Parts: sequence; C-alpha cells; structure tokens
Amino acid sequence: MASGKQSPRQKMINLMYLVFIAMLALNMSKEVLTAFGLMNEKLAESNTTTAQRNNAFLAGLDEKVGEQPAKYAPLKEKADKIHVLSEDFNSYLETLKSELLSDVDDKTEYEEMDKSNKLDELFFQSGRVSPKGQEFLDKMDGYKNGVVSIIGDEKGFEKIVQNVQTEFSTGTVKVDGANVEWLKYRYEGFPLVASITQLTQTQADIKSTESEILSAMLSGQLQSEVSLTNYEAIVVPSKTAFFSGENFKGKVVLGRVDNTLKFDNVVVNGKKVESSQAGQVVLDFPAGNVGEQEIKGEIQFKEGDSIVRIPITSSYAVIPKPNSAVISADKMNVVYRGVQNPMTISIPGVGSVTANAPGLRPAGGAGKYTMDVTTLQAREVTISVSGKLPGGETVSDRKSFRVKDIPRPVGTIRGEDGAVKMQRNSLEISEVGAILPDFDFELGLRVTGFSFKVSGQPTIKVNGGRLDASSKAALRRAGRGETVQIFDIEAQLATNSGYKLKKVSPVFVELTN
Repeated sequence: MASGKQSPRQKMINLMYLVFIAMLALNMSKEVLTAFGLMNEKLAESNTTTAQRNNAFLAGLDEKVGEQPAKYAPLKEKADKIHVLSEDFNSYLETLKSELLSDVDDKTEYEEMDKSNKLDELFFQSGRVSPKGQEFLDKMDGYKNGVVSIIGDEKGFEKIVQNVQTEFSTGTVKVDGANVEWLKYRYEGFPLVASITQLTQTQADIKSTESEILSAMLSGQLQSEVSLTNYEAIVVPSKTAFFSGENFKGKVVLGRVDNTLKFDNVVVNGKKVESSQAGQVVLDFPAGNVGEQEIKGEIQFKEGDSIVRIPITSSYAVIPKPNSAVISADKMNVVYRGVQNPMTISIPGVGSVTANAPGLRPAGGAGKYTMDVTTLQAREVTISVSGKLPGGETVSDRKSFRVKDIPRPVGTIRGEDGAVKMQRNSLEISEVGAILPDFDFELGLRVTGFSFKVSGQPTIKVNGGRLDASSKAALRRAGRGETVQIFDIEAQLATNSGYKLKKVSPVFVELTN
C-alpha cells in the first residue's frame, strides 16, 4: 500500500483491499461473498441518508437566499456547482453498476457473484486499460479536478482539498517496490460483488465530500459575519440639524457595538480625536457655517498583526432658524406591526410640539412617542407635527413611514439555527426556539409546538418547546449521522400573542452519536 498520512476513510478502504487480496489467496468462501454484499447494502443505505441531508441543506440555503440574497447567493452558486458535479459522477457510477449486474437475475444472491470476468472484460483489453476503463478514470479525475477548481482558492478548505485529491487519486500505487496502475490494483481480478462494493464506496465518498464542503461553506460564512471587517462606522448626531454658532454634538459608533473594543486611532476632518469610549467616539466641535457640512475620517484598530481601517463618512445640515419639523424613527425608517415602535419627534428650537397619527401616543420624556400599527391595514402611515416658535409663529410638517410586518423568524435548537451537529442526549434536553436575526427590536418569541421527523419514521407533532416521550423514543431509534428535522415551528410574540408571525424556518440536526 502507499505510505504517508492518510484519512480514516482511506485507511478503511486500504484495509478492505488487503482483505480482498487475502480472500483471493484463500479461494474465498461463500460466506465472505455474502458479507461483501451486506456491506454494499449498508453503504447504499448510508448514501441515501447522506443524500437526503445534502438536499435538505441545499433547500435551507435556498430559503436563506430568498431572505438575504446578497449574503447567501454567492454561497449557493458554489454549492450548486458542487452538487451538479456530485450528482453527475454518482449517476455515472450507478449506471456502471447496473451494466455490471445486467446478467444477474437476483441481485441479492451474492454467493453467485464470485467471478471477475465481467468487470475485467469491461475495463481491460489485452492487458491494457480499455476505452470503458479510461472513461471511468476520466470521470474520477474530472470530479476531483472540478471540486478542487471550485473550492481550491477558498480559505479554510485546504484540508478538504487535500482529502479530495487523495481519495479520488488515480495515480500509480507502489506495491513491493513496483509501480502498479491504479485501475488494475483496485479492480482487476476481484469478484464482482467486491467490485460493486468498491463502486458503492466511491459513491459514499462523493456524498461525504459534498456534505463536508457544504458544512465548511456555512461555517466560513458564520466566521465572516462576526469578523470586525464587516462592521460599519455610523455617525449619530444628537439632532439632525443645528443652528449657526452651535457646536455639533453626536457620536460615532459601529453597527454592532462591542463594549470591549478600543480604538487605536481616530481621525475626523483631518484632526485626531482624543475623546473616545469603549465602542464609540464622542464628537464635539463647531458646527460651521450655514449649509451642508461633511464629516470624514477613519477609525483604526488592531486585529491580529494587521491594522483595520474603517472609514467615517457622513453629513449634517446647519440652518439659520427652524423651518421644518424633524421626525426620525429611533430604530429605522419603517414602523413594524406587532411591536411598540419608539419614535423621537421634535422641531429644532421648539420646546413643545403636537404630533398626530394612527396608533401614536406619548411615551414620557420630551419628544418621546410609541407607535402601534398592529391593526393598521395600510402600507404607509403619515405623522403630522406642529409647534410654535418663540415668536409665536406656527410651523408644521408631516412625514410618511412604511408599515412592514415582522420578518420571518428562524428556528433554533440550543440557540443554533440552520444545520446543527449535536449528540443525541443533548438534543433530548435541548429547547426548540425561534429568533429574529438582525432585527432591530428585542422581541421575546415563545415556541408553542413543532413537528419532529426522523428519517424513515412518521412525523410527530410536539406541544411546547421540548421533545416529548414520543419524539424522544423516535430519536433513540435514529442512527448515528442521520439528520433529524424540526419544522412547522409554531411561535408567538411574548408581548403580543395575538399577532400572527410568518412561518418559522426549520432546523436540521445531524446526530453525532
């Protein structure tokens, strides 16, 4: 056998080949032929489960693309390419197996599949590799090179690339100091049932490779999302317009504030800013002349051995006197049904204002309001504001906001969403939940029920947020590596049980024991 560092799967395959050779030397028994047939059945069953898991992952990724196309579309494109390569090679191997077994009436009579002539005649002619044999080698090399071309430049995929190049290698094998062609070493002279089992093992390698790549893609996406390079600098002024002669007051924060983050250097409008706090920079400088003013600069901090630079770009208006109302949503430029939307409404220079809109009411504190549009059917709501200037002049303004539903929740298990790997006993005691990723409101979601599905078993309807006795019993019958589906998750808002949420995304759990 070839020496060098090998994966556990490769070691298993090499051991199987040693068993093949030993059995040939011993004129293998009928029981051994049957054992290989049963091994082939087990591999085929495992391949079906892995294929279902891969298809479920791709379906979940399709949903992610619909929700966040900019983030997940590039990932889905590469996943689809890998899937097409895998399906093409797998289908070819399945056709090849069917051709080799075309003369076998009973595919379960493994003791009768003890001859090697069928495959030898297909793959070899006059001691050399036949066109059919070369086609098989080309398919193997095509799959290997295709996968490497798709993921070869991806950071973090080095180990997978190495495994693919090893497991699908068709290079010569050194045996007793001599180089032997790979195809002859692996397939020439073996009983038919052994060769069929080898082809099924190759199909298992294809599906396992696809599964590893899909899992690594998702893991890499999650690591990218938490990277500091994805943060965006935001200038938050204390108000949106300033009078001439006033100082501009506000702060610069990152999109996701980390209280442990400290900046190494901050430059705004060409000057170094010394007044900074954890996760934010406090600004205090003359507002400037009447008109549009720009704020430009950058935040610098160390990440590892490199310096990350985040640009600061914003603008504000300096006005001579109040001439319009300033209305801004504390969260964003929309209001959501089912929640209490906080609003800050004011007119610069006016101490007291009157604001009117459906569902709008004071929340205590100057300019603070909340807006409840749960029962509002319109897609837009307008807020009207009026107030009196110190000289007695009345000013008024109005602004429209879009009305949107709460985004689609994502199901979780043990706080994790999407495709999750965990132990059986951990799943038994874990709680099924639901979250609203990247939603600007902190809303508590309560799960009241879900459907639980183990492959090959009936779907179980569970009440509450944890597995019941029936679902635990079904879980105990699942095999290692099988995927459990948690779907049709029913969730409610903890503060507004009457609001109907959109359908919750499912969770897929791969059992690790």
